[in-house]
Amino acid sequence: MDTDDSTIQTAGSKEPHTKGARLLRGAAVGLGTAIAALGAAELTAGIDRRFASPITQVGNRVIDAAPPWLKTFAIETFGTNDKPILIGSVIVILALFAIGLGVLSRTRLAVATAGAALFGVAGMASAVAGVGGAAAAVPSLVGGVIAVLTMRFLAHRAWPSQPPEHAKPEAGPAPVELESPTIHRHTGDPVVGLTSTDRRGFLRAAAAISLVGVGAAASGRRLRGRFDAAVDRAKVILPKARRPLPPALPERFAAGVDGSTPFFTSNAEFYRVDTALEVPQVELDTWTLRISGMVDQELTFTYAELLARDLVEADVTLTCVSNEVGGRLAGTARWLGVPLSELLAEAGVQSNADQIVGRSVDGYTCGFPVDVVDDTRTALVVIGMNGEPLPVNHGFPARLLVAGLYGFVSATKWLSEIEVTRFDQFDQYWVPRGWAAQAPIKTLSRIDTPAALGKIKAGRHPIAGVAWAQTRGIDRVEVQVDDGSWVDAELKPVPNSETWRQWVLPWDFTPGSHTITCRATDSTGALQIQDRAAPRPDGASGWHSVVTLVS
Repeated sequence: MDTDDSTIQTAGSKEPHTKGARLLRGAAVGLGTAIAALGAAELTAGIDRRFASPITQVGNRVIDAAPPWLKTFAIETFGTNDKPILIGSVIVILALFAIGLGVLSRTRLAVATAGAALFGVAGMASAVAGVGGAAAAVPSLVGGVIAVLTMRFLAHRAWPSQPPEHAKPEAGPAPVELESPTIHRHTGDPVVGLTSTDRRGFLRAAAAISLVGVGAAASGRRLRGRFDAAVDRAKVILPKARRPLPPALPERFAAGVDGSTPFFTSNAEFYRVDTALEVPQVELDTWTLRISGMVDQELTFTYAELLARDLVEADVTLTCVSNEVGGRLAGTARWLGVPLSELLAEAGVQSNADQIVGRSVDGYTCGFPVDVVDDTRTALVVIGMNGEPLPVNHGFPARLLVAGLYGFVSATKWLSEIEVTRFDQFDQYWVPRGWAAQAPIKTLSRIDTPAALGKIKAGRHPIAGVAWAQTRGIDRVEVQVDDGSWVDAELKPVPNSETWRQWVLPWDFTPGSHTITCRATDSTGALQIQDRAAPRPDGASGWHSVVTLVS
């Protein structure tokens, strides 16, 4: 079927000027521009620690501006992969925007150039809105300049300066045609196009620019590697605790059956949920911890000063507020750190203060009541995890840990400041986004084995899992199979009331499909809440059930 854009190639080597050809050429202009700009920005970001990647900065602002339901959806849907998904989405949107500008450059080069400049403006605005200040915006500025220059360079080679397709020729002698033109099938007018030589030159230029941009981006990432905090971390030798705990004996506390959860979670397997798209790389030589706000005197501690204090060890289970019923966003570790109560006592907390805010080097904040520091629970400025310096992904050089509180109100990573304030004067990061200001951990239990929709043979098999109610402890776990009566599971010992508790119940399974449900009771006698509730605003609730298939 003929269309208005169909052409006849009469002779010579002119490229048919179809709509498809224009789109492809415009895409090459736009993508070449975007790749060059990003490459220049990433390379610049690798020059100085204060500089920041535009992709990371824009992504951080997207996280800040996203509505609460979208954040919850991302965590529930993608789990700990939410950050790569977000970065990928930003790149895809940028690519589509760039392709649109490239196509637009054929008829509106000035507008397309202004759009390319927006790349730099958006990155600069995002950087300045963060905690890095003006220096963080330098890579975006460089990227914006390169975007403008590249857009004009490629557009002039993609779209030769000739009259519009349907322009009437001026009166006068006809020019001598060295090549027969491409003729529009319906109008008979000459169609603007590139000679094969021009086309090859444009494609070579676009390819070369893209390759250089990719190489620049890779080089920038490699350069940023020299800022890796793992280098400083590798030099740290942790001192012993003031009163070391007995050696960790996970087999004593574990359910001890195939498919059950290890009692202690390794550093590599420990869950990580935070807002940092790019893990902060903190220099030990310049890092300090400041205690400020409603205190009698502000204090500042270096890392060496924290190491020199009397340190304590504690086995504590952490739980993320985003954890669904039956979810895996919980883990237990042996932590090493400085008691928060001692640091606050030295600073002198004023009587009218009721909130402690932890502030990260990237500006993130958590907040929890002052009162929790005065009770018997563990509250630490942590510097060690499972016998090692705190891993970079988990907050090196220091983070906060408060037993019995969900991490979003207490567990600030990459800690830089502890501010004493009031709830009516400051809302931590998540409160304006629809989450609770105070969030003690709810009693929950989980079935680890048999796995959901797992297949087993008829006969005796263990039902096993974990339950937690940090600071209260678990006194009972009951299991129900189908509509049968509730049966008490065997509870394994625990080192304290701040860790999860493992449980196991042998069961004789008959062929068929069986629904298994568990529920826990804490040491106060309170039964785990049966009614299902989503994690927002203060943690999920409900009894966990799985279906197992027995043959």
